[in-house]
Amino acid sequence: MATISSSLARFPVISQPSSNSQYILFNVAPRTGAPNFRTGSARFRCSAGQTGFFTKLGRLIKEKAKSDVEKVFTGFSKTRNNLAVIDELLLYWNLADTDRVLDELEEALLVSDFGPRITIKIVENLREDIFSGKLKSGNEIKEALKRNVLELLTSKGSKTELQLGFRKPAVIMIVGVNGGGKTTSLGKLAYRLKNEGAKILMAAGDTFRAAASDQLEIWAERTGCEIVVAESQKAKASSVLSQAVKKGKELGFDIVLCDTSGRLHTNYSLMEELISCKKSVAKVIPGAPNEVLLVLDGTTGLNMLPQAREFNDVVGVTGLILTKLDGSARGGCVVSVVDELGIPVKFVGVGEGVEDLQPFDADAFVNAIFM
Repeated sequence: MATISSSLARFPVISQPSSNSQYILFNVAPRTGAPNFRTGSARFRCSAGQTGFFTKLGRLIKEKAKSDVEKVFTGFSKTRNNLAVIDELLLYWNLADTDRVLDELEEALLVSDFGPRITIKIVENLREDIFSGKLKSGNEIKEALKRNVLELLTSKGSKTELQLGFRKPAVIMIVGVNGGGKTTSLGKLAYRLKNEGAKILMAAGDTFRAAASDQLEIWAERTGCEIVVAESQKAKASSVLSQAVKKGKELGFDIVLCDTSGRLHTNYSLMEELISCKKSVAKVIPGAPNEVLLVLDGTTGLNMLPQAREFNDVVGVTGLILTKLDGSARGGCVVSVVDELGIPVKFVGVGEGVEDLQPFDADAFVNAIFM
């Protein structure tokens, strides 16, 4: 019976795989609830100052995001249709008609879930510039509107790149409520990262939902990534994640993607479990996780704000993944959540395909919603 070297030596391999075997299983004492390590087939956008590897990935992802503008444009079609009335309003704009036009523009922004505070700020900025003589045509007003929205997105949420640090593996923890698309987003993120050259390890930390590990295993097979799963349903999520990070460190993975159980933001005992998960990975790699990404359902619009506040208070959210925006006309919520919470949007889901989780680009977003 072979054993695994280093810190996981106490986990004997009970099935030594052949070259085409799909799984490596680690048998551990039931009381530990430690995970199995499974392999399917055996790699983003990062900030300057990180390791050369992560910086190179960042450049590749940024370039890819620029080339995927068409996906973003198509994905925000419903929001764009909602805001198309603005073009009609500004087509025959004249100074005497300004108050009526701005009132209707305000209504269009509210319908698209920009939120009252953001909407009033934008409209009043436009009103001031119009009556001061800075804006003299409908086209100029339209461009000023776009600049206002872009400034709101970039002034508080400028760090849209993944912050992956200086050491490997980088650890990304995915959190969110039930049904928001958390596990699916993790799978799509793994696909994108792997295609850019990163060696990815998934950690099935959703130990509450019976089918969660199975769902993530399907994503592991689909993306060709490795996965660590709990040996029993009684396993603690924190144990699964810490063992996954240890395995990622031992075997030279670039990034460990940690799934967690979906939970209502009002369930404080489950929210506290996230703190344990975060602490458990930090014990393995000081400073981990590098990112805590909160997945929010874009179809809920401004209703996502209370969720985001609670998760941020508990675990310190570093970035947002907004899903299902292709099925929503409420794309203005992207601006509201960034402005209100100061948390950058890192990815947006604009379709059901595996490539439809797009790195967020503020310029592309503004051009997509304002035709």
